[in-house]
Amino acid sequence: MADSAPLTPRLASAVALAAKLHGTDARKGTQIPTLAHLFGVCQLVQQHGGNEDEAVAALLHDTLEDHGDEITADQIEAQFGKRVRNIVQLSSDTPPGFAGGEKAPWLERKQTYLAHARAADPADLRVTVADKVDNLRSIVSDLERIGDELWQRFNAPRDRQIWYYSSAVEAYRTAGFSGPLLDEMARLVAIMEVH
Repeated sequence: MADSAPLTPRLASAVALAAKLHGTDARKGTQIPTLAHLFGVCQLVQQHGGNEDEAVAALLHDTLEDHGDEITADQIEAQFGKRVRNIVQLSSDTPPGFAGGEKAPWLERKQTYLAHARAADPADLRVTVADKVDNLRSIVSDLERIGDELWQRFNAPRDRQIWYYSSAVEAYRTAGFSGPLLDEMARLVAIMEVH
């Protein structure tokens, strides 16, 4: 039986780079490897029609935000192309050229991200929407398991998190993105709101 979706050399290179940069990282306040999140986002992107550029960007979407001191947007573009770079930058809440160190305040970063998302080409939003869906799945699961203790993990309280994810749904709609992935995001936000 032939492989229906082989791991291409380019995608394998993205897996290797993600493992090199995030290999010892864990999800905020958990023992869950960050790599599990990156693979989850990549899977969602591919399940919802994403092409190889988007799959690669899904694996690398947190690199500039979390490891800007180890990799630059120019290096991502040199290895994977301009579209991957653009999607990774669009998926980040840090400014272009961020090279690690202290980040801007949470609210400022999120407001800037939302403004960029509203003006983005909807064809480039699948990765960042998949990222939010994977994050929300974790949040909803943990709310059901441990309750409001969950909110202590984050840099902003429950009400701000709900505002952010609700605003992101609207930003993606404003940009012209639609489909089952965004519908799932909206459903998860609604569940989060009632917990």
